[in-house]
Amino acid sequence: MNTDLRFLRLLSSKFPDIASVATEIINLEAILNLPKPTEHFMADLHGENAAFQHILRNASGNIKRKVRELFAATLREQELKDLCTLIYYPEEKLELIKQHEADIDDFYDTTLNRLVAVCRNVSSKYTRSKVRKALPQEFAYIIEELLHETSDGHNKQDYFNGIIRSIIATRRADSFIIALCYLIQHLTIDRLHILGDIYDRGPGAHLIMDTLSQYHHVDIQWGNHDMLWMGAAAGNLACIATVLRLSLRYANTRTLEDGYGISLVSLATFAMEAYADDPCERFIPRVLDGTKRTMTEKERRITAQMHKAITVIALKLEGQLYEAHPEWQMTDRNLLTAIDYTHGTINIAGKSYELLDKQFPTIDASNPCRLSSEEEALMQRLQHSFEMSPRLRGHIRCLLRRGAMYGIYNDNLLFHASVPLSEDGSLKPVVIGGEMVSGRALMDRVDRLVRQAFDEQADKKERTRSRDFIWYLWCGPDSPLFDKSKMATFERYFIADKETHHEEKGFYYKLRDNARVCDHILNDFGVTGQHRHIINGHVPVHVSRGENPIKAEGRLMVIDGGFAAAYHETTGIAGYTLVYHSRGFQLVQHEPFASRSEAVERGTDIRSTTQIVEMTGQRQMVADTDKGQQLREQIEDLRGLLNAYRTGLIK
Repeated sequence: MNTDLRFLRLLSSKFPDIASVATEIINLEAILNLPKPTEHFMADLHGENAAFQHILRNASGNIKRKVRELFAATLREQELKDLCTLIYYPEEKLELIKQHEADIDDFYDTTLNRLVAVCRNVSSKYTRSKVRKALPQEFAYIIEELLHETSDGHNKQDYFNGIIRSIIATRRADSFIIALCYLIQHLTIDRLHILGDIYDRGPGAHLIMDTLSQYHHVDIQWGNHDMLWMGAAAGNLACIATVLRLSLRYANTRTLEDGYGISLVSLATFAMEAYADDPCERFIPRVLDGTKRTMTEKERRITAQMHKAITVIALKLEGQLYEAHPEWQMTDRNLLTAIDYTHGTINIAGKSYELLDKQFPTIDASNPCRLSSEEEALMQRLQHSFEMSPRLRGHIRCLLRRGAMYGIYNDNLLFHASVPLSEDGSLKPVVIGGEMVSGRALMDRVDRLVRQAFDEQADKKERTRSRDFIWYLWCGPDSPLFDKSKMATFERYFIADKETHHEEKGFYYKLRDNARVCDHILNDFGVTGQHRHIINGHVPVHVSRGENPIKAEGRLMVIDGGFAAAYHETTGIAGYTLVYHSRGFQLVQHEPFASRSEAVERGTDIRSTTQIVEMTGQRQMVADTDKGQQLREQIEDLRGLLNAYRTGLIK
């Protein structure tokens, strides 16, 4: 009782009398009866910033749908398209319109009225207080007045129209239109869930992270590619080398150089000297379709040399980690020690294979994993660059602050890849830091170890061990971010036999179609509710082959639709967005995005197909969400304070 009383006294400082308590209870109970806000789920963005930004701006097609609902009877198709494009890209579209518009004041008047109507529509499911917090400070009062007054009301018609005329007369129409457009974007998506793999493949991961760092409501479930970059930022040399290898493999160094200011000059200098006589044919970069990038023969040659140089270094560094951590049971992946450097062959599982590339000028056959002095100096410089990049450090702080191994939101369990399972579908026990854990306990343990790698107050030895463990999360067989028998990097570069390239998937991927298995996982994580689901990405859905992203009788949704150009041929599409609104789930399937300039100039939108996944029997309200549970708890506390006032327990 003493604890309760202390809590109520603290609460009374915010609500000092019966009237204020009663008002807040009325307000919170009213909020419970509003429609559930809209959530968007996206996975495996892989640096495709242009497509990601467009999907955010058009809210996966929801803004176009709302515009059509409001104006389909009064506007022609081109006018609808122009209004949508203006909402998506207000600055660029305004500049284009002003070049051709004969009566700009008339355009402003018409457009402002239409935008206010759209904004009023998308804000209708929120309280005035929540909308007020989202308003741009410069125009907050005026927008609030316009949203809650209508031009067709007889008493205030002149008032409403007068505001519009004054905005135009004071030459603030452009700024006001821009503010309204971004407010519409903001209000259309209440919460954004990113299910991992923001990094690698595409050129704009740093730009995506800029957006997520400032986004109003977002949570991130770490993916294996995100973890690789986190390890690099923490100073893990194997992670640094692999980040560079992947960037060079796809001839995509924009995130490294332009985004994070990491110079590759020292790597280029080293590679051109060490591999001057090596054609590096196995390391010619893959320029992805859709990047519109061409390389000169000289660029291709230097990039191939850099690619091979960092690949060999990466293989050495990962071999060192396997030997230092026998508890990972990955010493068989230290393949540099299995090479016969005299004959150019390698022995794997008792079988000999001829190597496709036999030139290893920097490898000492007596100690294959030892870095040369030049390689060691190079990695020290690169490590310093990664650790000291201010923008990268800011983005990693965002991943730590807003990210986790998994999340549970409104009866949905979110994670990137898998929950390791045994063959019988039971949760697989995995030894992590000397502790045998499985399921949710495994995820919690991994989450703590990742954070420990960045904790400057942690024991130095433990921090180093945690930093090393990030490599295991990237490619370890029991890693919940990977969960395959091996990552066949070496085999794909150096061995022709495609059987050696095979990566056997863990039992999660084989059993996830089973509703009973999914129920077992959901139970372990404490996810309840009539409409509960697992939502994850990681493995692209082969839509072109007829694969269905909805599995296990609707309990599992796999939303990796292949945003990156590298996966478009595999999936047959260009990404998914899962939309969860008050009436249920819709899966929006996207086609490739042309370009921002084409969207502005021609009104080109991403063509998207919407599939209804699950509709609830009745419309869901805030009362049915996690937020509703929090509000009910607050109401209960306030009722306790109200009773304390009325009984005189608190004056």
